[in-house]
Amino acid sequence: VFPSLAQAQASVANEVYQELGQPSVFLFCPTEYCSSLCSPSPSQSCYLQTIGQELLPDIGVIWTGPKVVSQELSAVLLEEVEAVLRRRPVIWDNLYANDYDCRRVFLGPYMGRAPGLMSRLHGLLLNPNCELQANFIPVHTLGTWFRSELGSCAHPDHAGMEAVAALEDSQGAQDGSYSPQEALELALHDWVAEINQQALEPGR
Repeated sequence: VFPSLAQAQASVANEVYQELGQPSVFLFCPTEYCSSLCSPSPSQSCYLQTIGQELLPDIGVIWTGPKVVSQELSAVLLEEVEAVLRRRPVIWDNLYANDYDCRRVFLGPYMGRAPGLMSRLHGLLLNPNCELQANFIPVHTLGTWFRSELGSCAHPDHAGMEAVAALEDSQGAQDGSYSPQEALELALHDWVAEINQQALEPGR
């Protein structure tokens, strides 16, 4: 029925999206969802070019970066992806995912993401460790990174300004630049406080 896989996927996704009443959040994960899966590159991928052309413009497209688990995300790469998809991507960040090797747990700070990256994104999803309690540092440092990104925006929207103000009230004002080491220290401080608080609860 369809001349290509990409056209089939886009057609089905568009139909489902419209049948659901065009919800404000509707995400599509392409078969080529990172650079290493594209042939020969994201910008020259016939598959991604078709997805960009055929998929309705308000449908978000998921992207994991250069690899399935990307140690770094750069603005240059995201510009290339945005151009071929004709929209800013939604990053599905597998930095902390350990479902492929449950012997490992990732406890370091959120890092390897270039400053000013948020302006190139339609959204960001963090794929965490499978162990719930191990995600305190990943989620906490992601929040610190997010605050620094909001603070560095040239023209943040009203909601963004409110978010910055709320975070500064709760964590103290900073200069807006993100330091993974400082974010880690802040997360450890808050995690120890939470552990101590839980230890005082009845039945602990």
